[in-house]
This record gives sequence, C-alpha cells and structure tokens, in this order.
Amino acid sequence: MPTESTFLLAGLFLLLAAAGWALGRFGDRDEDENAPLPLNVDYLKGLNFLLNEQTDQALEHFLKMVRVDDKTIETHFALGSLFRRRGEVDRAIRIHQNIIARPDLAAEQRDQALHSLAKDYLRAGLLDRAENVFTQLAQGSRYQVEALESLCRIYEQEREWQRAIESGQKLEVLSGESLTLQIAHYYCELAEQAVIRKDFPAARAFVKKAQSGRPRTQRGALTRANIARETNDTKTALRLYHRIIDENTYLTTEALPALVDVYNAEAKTDQLEKTLRSLLTKMPEMKTNIAYTAIVNNIGGIDIIDECVEEYMLNEPTLIEFVDLQSVDNSTGVNRRSALAKVRAALSKLAATIPRYQCKECGFSSQCLLWQCPSCRGWETQRPFTTVSFDSLLQRSSTGA
Repeated sequence: MPTESTFLLAGLFLLLAAAGWALGRFGDRDEDENAPLPLNVDYLKGLNFLLNEQTDQALEHFLKMVRVDDKTIETHFALGSLFRRRGEVDRAIRIHQNIIARPDLAAEQRDQALHSLAKDYLRAGLLDRAENVFTQLAQGSRYQVEALESLCRIYEQEREWQRAIESGQKLEVLSGESLTLQIAHYYCELAEQAVIRKDFPAARAFVKKAQSGRPRTQRGALTRANIARETNDTKTALRLYHRIIDENTYLTTEALPALVDVYNAEAKTDQLEKTLRSLLTKMPEMKTNIAYTAIVNNIGGIDIIDECVEEYMLNEPTLIEFVDLQSVDNSTGVNRRSALAKVRAALSKLAATIPRYQCKECGFSSQCLLWQCPSCRGWETQRPFTTVSFDSLLQRSSTGA
C-alpha cells in the first residue's frame, strides 16, 4: 500500500515536471520555441533515492546541490517537511539549516526557512533553540502571529508565566483576538507560585490582574479563597467558597471539601448544616453534586451531606445490580447505618481509582482538576463528572478480574 511519503514524493515529482513545463512554455528559448525545458537531472536523481527508500543518500545529494533558488527552494522545503512529519527531525534540521546558509537567499525565503527550522526544534524538544528562532521571527516577520503562538506554548511548557503574558499580550494586538481567559490563567499560575513562596501580597496582586478582564476565570475566585484560607482570613475564605457553591459552578467539587475543612477547624459545622439545607431547598438538583463530591473526597459526619449521599446510593441504578439496596433501605437502626457505611466506604475506595474530570473539548480524563488540558492544551476546559462511573469497575469486581 502506498505510504504518505510516497504520495508526497509523487507530488514533488509532479511539481518539478510542472515547473519544467512552465519554464519551457514561458521561459527564454533560443532554438526551438516548442521544446520544453528538461527537468533538473540532479533533482530527479535525489527523488529516485527517496523513492527507493535511500533516505541518507537522498539527503546528502540534496545538501550537496550547489544552488537553492526560486525554482528549487520549494522542493527543499517540502523535503524538510517530509522528514519532520516522519519523525526524522535531524534530517529536517539539516535541510533547513542548509537553506539558511545560502548567501543569496531572499529575506522572505530566509524567514520561511527560519520558521521551518523553529518547528523542527520544537518537534525535537529543543525548546531553547526553538524559542530563540521564534523570538527572532516575532520581531516583524510575516510569521509574527505564528511565532508568538508558539512562544506562548513554549513558555507554558517551561512555566515561564511572565514571558507567556508578554507574548500573549503582543499576540492579542497583532491577531485582534481576545486572549483574556488564557492570560488570566497565566496570572493565576503566578499567584499560585507566590503562595508557595508565602508571598501573599504578590499572590493577591496577580489574582486581581487575573480577574480584571472579561470573561473572568472561575479559577480566580477559587485562588482568592485559597489565599484567604492560607492567611487565616476565615471570613473571606468562607464567603468566597460559599459564593462558588451558591452559583452552582463546576468548582463545587473543589470548594466543598475546603469549606468543610474550614468549618471543622472553626468547630462550626452546625452553620454549614444550616447553610447547605437552605441552599438545597432552593436548588435541590445540587444534591447529586454534593453527594458525588462527598463520596470521592470521603466527606462525612455532617447530617445534610450524609443524607445526600444516602439518597444518591439508594437511587443509583448501577448499584442495584450489585448490592441489595432494598434490604439495606428496609433495615433499621444500627444495622442500617452499618450497611450504608460499608457501601459508602466501598464506593469511596472505587472512586479513588477512576477519573473525576473530563475535558469538554477533547474528552481527556484525569483524577484531579487540570486547568490546562494536557491533550488539547485548552484552558479551563475540564469539568467534573456529576455521577460516579462505577459500572465498569463493579462489573470487573463481580467477575474477579
């Protein structure tokens, strides 16, 4: 079966044939006006090497060709792209470095070669080299936008958030597209780094910048709450955690455990009980979310939360296939509490082994909340599962797998 490289090489051959025909048709002809210009024999020889999978010989042949000009340079670029796509990055780098080394290269072609070389470096994981070339291209070339986009990705990988902010702001101006959410996350990253250093004034300043634009990131509210908690500003922390839960945001799964910890530390769980009951009276649909959060975080000992968990377990269709919940529900007193506690403990144990969050853009799953999806690189695209997907695990347990 023909491979991708075979098709590309066939395309190169046709490109050369078309170029030969065009030059023969429209170029200068001294003798026979109807005679087409013959194809470049050196290129045909190089293509023959490639078609016969003699990659090393082909590479050396093309590199030794004396001239790279308007008639041949696109073939060099196509070959470099082919090597990069096949994972032969060293060969791609040599091709593009060879183009750049030509003294008679036009400025536009040099920029194109630099852009291709930077992509080679990026593919090879040579981030420092890629950064240097992209930085050069970001200074006025026609690849400014692409270079700044690549610099943002590099700085994200290197966790150089201040540089990412600077590149993102330049990219906003050039592209005309809003990167408010993305840049807000850069500021939140700086805030979290400042919290680790115990530099809380800097952390607050970064969060303030993160929350200055529209749309606002929900992460900013959670980060502010966590900073307040770290600095023993209990009043502010509780207010912010409550706001996240009251707004029924996807961060309930992150805010509720922190809220419970603060109330436990203050010995005021009765206030939490009262607040949650009032909330569920207005928004009963949040019972499942609270139950799910309590199960995966093993939260218990608060009546309203325990009631949500019990209701969830007794109405979960998957569990009915494996646990006689009817008999559990019909039991009373100590036996009932003991049976429910065993089911809940088993669910919490299972929940620790399955993903809790999933990217709404690409479907990538993880056990902890990731602000940037490792798969599609989107910011704030992960959302928690609202129910525990126990079916496959329970099935596996029942079969002894």
